[in-house]
Amino acid sequence: MRLPLSWLREHVALGDRPVSEITAGLVRLGIEVNAVDFVGSDLSGPVVVGRVLEFEEFVAGNGKTIRWCQVDVGSGPRGIVCGARNFAPSDLVVVALPGAVLPGGFAISARKTYGHVSDGMICSARELGLGDDHAGILVLPPPAAPLGTDAIELLELRDVVLDLETTPDRGYQMSVRGIARDLSLAFEVGFSDPAAVEIAPASGGGWPVVIEDPAGCDLFTARTVTGLDPAAPSPLEITRRLALAGIRSISLAVDVTNYVMLETGQPMHAFDRSRLTGAITVRRARAGEMLETLDGTRRTLDPDDLLVTDGSGPIALAGIMGGAATEIGPATTDVVLEAAHWQPATISRGIRRHKLPSEASKRFERGVDPAVAGAALARAGTLLATYGGATAAGGVTVSGPGPAPVTVTMAADLPERTAGVPIPAATVVRRLSQIGCTVEASPGGLLTVDPPSWRDDLLDPADLVEDVVRLEGYDTIPSTLPTPPPGTGLTERQRSRRSIGRALAAAGLVEVLTYPFVAPSAWDELGLADDDPRRQALRLVNPLSEAEPELRTTLLPGLLSTLRRNIGRGLRDVALYETGLVFLPGGALPPLPQVGVSRRPTAAELAELAAGIPDQPTHVGVALAGELDRPGWWGPGRPAGWPDAIESARVVARAARVPLTVRAARQAPWHPGRCAALLRDGTVVGYAGELHPRVVAALELPERTCAMELDLDALGTGGIVRAPALSSYPPALLDVALVVPASVPAASVAAALTDGAGSLLESLRLFDVYADLERLGPDVRSLAYALRLRAPDRTLTAEEAGAARDAAVAEATRRTGAVLRT
Repeated sequence: MRLPLSWLREHVALGDRPVSEITAGLVRLGIEVNAVDFVGSDLSGPVVVGRVLEFEEFVAGNGKTIRWCQVDVGSGPRGIVCGARNFAPSDLVVVALPGAVLPGGFAISARKTYGHVSDGMICSARELGLGDDHAGILVLPPPAAPLGTDAIELLELRDVVLDLETTPDRGYQMSVRGIARDLSLAFEVGFSDPAAVEIAPASGGGWPVVIEDPAGCDLFTARTVTGLDPAAPSPLEITRRLALAGIRSISLAVDVTNYVMLETGQPMHAFDRSRLTGAITVRRARAGEMLETLDGTRRTLDPDDLLVTDGSGPIALAGIMGGAATEIGPATTDVVLEAAHWQPATISRGIRRHKLPSEASKRFERGVDPAVAGAALARAGTLLATYGGATAAGGVTVSGPGPAPVTVTMAADLPERTAGVPIPAATVVRRLSQIGCTVEASPGGLLTVDPPSWRDDLLDPADLVEDVVRLEGYDTIPSTLPTPPPGTGLTERQRSRRSIGRALAAAGLVEVLTYPFVAPSAWDELGLADDDPRRQALRLVNPLSEAEPELRTTLLPGLLSTLRRNIGRGLRDVALYETGLVFLPGGALPPLPQVGVSRRPTAAELAELAAGIPDQPTHVGVALAGELDRPGWWGPGRPAGWPDAIESARVVARAARVPLTVRAARQAPWHPGRCAALLRDGTVVGYAGELHPRVVAALELPERTCAMELDLDALGTGGIVRAPALSSYPPALLDVALVVPASVPAASVAAALTDGAGSLLESLRLFDVYADLERLGPDVRSLAYALRLRAPDRTLTAEEAGAARDAAVAEATRRTGAVLRT
C-alpha cells in the first residue's frame, strides 16, 4: 500500500520529524516499509502558474495543428509553441520556463520550433508527474493562484510516498486513518480522525435495502446523492493523491469513493440511480446466474458468491467488483453510494474463485471498521457536493445491526510474563486505552477489555499482549539466548538425518527443496494404477494455487519437476536429492478440535489433534540424469544408470548404519525390468531404478532417467556404533566362481556364502559376472566372489581357510543350486 507522507501529516502531528525517523517508528510498530519514494526530487524550477492571453493556430508541414500562444507568467507575456488544443484564452496553465528540469531529466530551454522561438513549455499532467494523462495540457481550476506563483509548491509536486506492507490481520492499517493513528501512538503526538464528521441519520427517503444473508453482510448503508454535474472534473488534490497511491483517475464520483477509501479505510461503491430497479438486496448467488463486472468480463456465479442485486438481478459481486449494468457513466447525475460490512472469509473465497483482487476486496478480506460506514458516506457526499455541485442532504438507509461487540478477559500480568520484561499493570491499561480499548480492572488482577470497532483482530488475550508489547517496543525486549540444559544435544534421529545429507552430498548429489503441493495430474504422469495408495492424497481447503491443490504422498513429482527445470535451463548432467515429509492420510481423518491459545491443550485435546493429523513420514529421494562420470583426459565418461540409483540407497543405509537388502521388483513409476525393492529386515522401505519410458516421455525427461525413494522413518537407525575388534593376524584371500541360473539374484548367492563361511568371513565382494553360451550353457552365468577370511587370535592355516570356503560353497549350492566353476 502506497501513501503520501503529506496526507499523513494532515492527520498526525509529526512536526518536522525527518522521513528516516518516521519510517523507523513504523517499523517499531511492526509495519514493514518496502520503499520510500521521493517523488519530484528530480524536478526543479522555474515552474509557474500562467494565463493564456491569446493564440493563433497554423498547420505544420507534418499536417499537425499547432498553436502559437501568448502566456502571461506574471512577469509579462511569453511566446510558447504548444501542440495541445484543450485550452482557451484566459485559462490558467502550468508553464515550465527555460532552466527548469521536469521529471525524467527533461530540461527546458528556449528553442526555435515550427518557425517560432518557444520561450518555455505549457505542461501536461504526465509531464509534471501528476498522472498518466497526456491527451492535453493541464488546465488549473479557478481561482488557482496569482500569476507567477511557484507551481511546484502549489500543486505539491514534491512529496514522499511510503510503500508499506501491513500484516493480513490488521485491515485498519490499510488507510490514512489507521496509519496516522498508529504513528500518533508511536510518537505520542496528536491525532486528527478523518472519520470524525457529522453523520446523517437514517431517513425515509433513502433507497430501500434488504439483507437476505445476514451471515455474509451484517450492515449495509446507502446514501442518495442527486444533481451531480457529470462533467465536473476531479480536483487536482484528489487526482494527485490517487496517482501517488497507485490508483488512476476515472471520474469525480469514482475518484471520490476511492479517495475516501484510502482516507478512512471504508471501501464504497457508486451505483447510477437511474439504472437501479427496485430495492437493493444482498443475497447468495443462484444456480445459473451470470454477472458482467466492470472489467467487461461475464462471470458464472457460484452459490457461495455474495451478491448485491436489484429487480433486474445481480448488479455487483459484493465487496469485490461492481457490475456493468449500474456503472457510473458520463451522463450520470444521481448516484446511490453504498458502504457495507461483509464477512471477510466470504470475500476472500470470492477473490480466489474469480481471480479478481481489487483495492476494495483487499480491505474487506482483512476486516473493515463497521462504525466508519456512515462517516465515509458523509465524507463522500460532502466532496461530491463541493466539487460536483451535488445535493447530499437526506436519503440515508441503514440496514443491519453490524457485528456484535467482543469482550476479552486477560490477566494484567500476562504481557509481562509473555515478553519477559517488566510491564506494570498501569502500563498495560494505558497502552490498551491508547489503541481505543475500554478497560475495566478488577481486584483479582483481571482486565475486562472491550476492543474498538476498528480492531476486529483483537479476539484473544494473546492479541492484546501483542499490541501492548508492540507499543512498548519490540526493541525493548533483550535478545537473550536460552541456556540449554546439560547433557542434551541432537537426537539420534537428527544425527542420522544430518549424516545422510552429508553422505549424499559427498557422493556428488545436490540437495533441493521443493513445495509439498502437487497437481492431481501428477499421478497420471507417474503411471500410478487407479488403486495405488499414493493417489489417496489430501486436498487442501484453501490451496495457494488451484493447479496444485493436493499434498504429496511421494517426493518424486517435485524432485522430477526440479530435474526437468534444470535440464530446460541448459544443464545436462544432474544429480539431485531431497529430504522431506510426505503426507499419508490412510483413510478418512476426524475433524480437528478448535483449541485456543489462552492455555495449554489438555492431554485429551492433544490426542484428538494427533488423531486428526495424517501420517507424515520423512522420505529421501534421488533423481539422476546424464553423465555421472564426465569424460576427460582420464578416460571416457559413464552415464548414470539404475545401479547408481540403487547405490544411492546403499549410501543412505551406510550413513544410517543399518543393513539394506536389494531384490528385483515391479513398482510404478520404475521400469519393470530395472526396478529394485529396498528392504530392511524383510520389510520394503523404498524402491530404486530406472524410470519407465512412458513416465520419462510424459515428464519430458532425458532417456534412462533414474530415481530412488526411501522411507527414512521405516529404515530407522543403527543405534550406537561399536568399534570392531581389530586382528593383527594376516587375512586369507580366496576367490570362488559359481555357476548359477540366470534367474538367481547375486544378492541371494552372496547371502548364502556369508552364512556358510561363518564367523571367519571378514568381507565378501562380487568382482566378476560372466556369461558364455558355448562354455557355460544357456540361462546360466558365472559369479566370482572374493572372500576375505581372518581369525582374531591366530593365523589361519590353509586347511581352515579351505574348510570355510568349502562350507560357504556348500551352503550356496544348497540354497541357490550354485555349482563351483572349474
